[in-house]
Amino acid sequence: MGETRFALVSGANRGIGLEIVRQLSRLGVVTVLGARDPAKGARAAESLASEGLEVPVVALDMDDPAAPQRAVAEVVRLFGRCDILVNNAGILIDGPGGFESSVFDLSTDTARRTLETNVLGPLRLIQAAAPSMRASGYGRIVNVSSGAGQLSDMRSGFPAYRMSKTALNALTRIAASELAAVSPNIKVNAVCPGWVRTDMGGPNADRTVEEGAATAVWLAMLPDDGPTGGFFRDKQPIPW
Repeated sequence: MGETRFALVSGANRGIGLEIVRQLSRLGVVTVLGARDPAKGARAAESLASEGLEVPVVALDMDDPAAPQRAVAEVVRLFGRCDILVNNAGILIDGPGGFESSVFDLSTDTARRTLETNVLGPLRLIQAAAPSMRASGYGRIVNVSSGAGQLSDMRSGFPAYRMSKTALNALTRIAASELAAVSPNIKVNAVCPGWVRTDMGGPNADRTVEEGAATAVWLAMLPDDGPTGGFFRDKQPIPW
């Protein structure tokens, strides 16, 4: 790899987020692990240290409106800039019934909490990281979305989660358009990791965390002529 890049990954103390940190670090990216609970983040960093990967940790509670700005400011303080942002943190709290859960039973509290974490949190992080990317003329923003948010295949079940991921996809398109007008080398894309064996995905999911993280890492490392404003699974574009 040429120039050293500096990344921030949210929701990274476990699951897909932790694996994204691991894979980026192995590629030589200095990757900061963002975690709601700094103690859990520290334990995750210790597990990576046992693999020879030194990973800084920052507190990043996506429900705290001021936390994204503080986290990005800490990355910039430590390294001078933030080149890569992976918006991985997300929640799935729909219920009861899972795939049978109905929008007509959805509480406004569940919808509000889901949108706060899954949409407003990424929005605040993008707003915080964009000035550094504009200044350097380089940036990679990856929003971890879901096929559950595809309008082309929208159906019932998990209504709050589905709506939040559709909104995250819209944010991806809007941010990509605006940032491309500033610099063609700032890329913003969304990724569907698939059904992954994590605390959220459950033990019956058909993908490993390594597989779930791979496309996000690919998007984080796009070359200068790579795509922007796209939605990807397994490194291939998929319908919105």
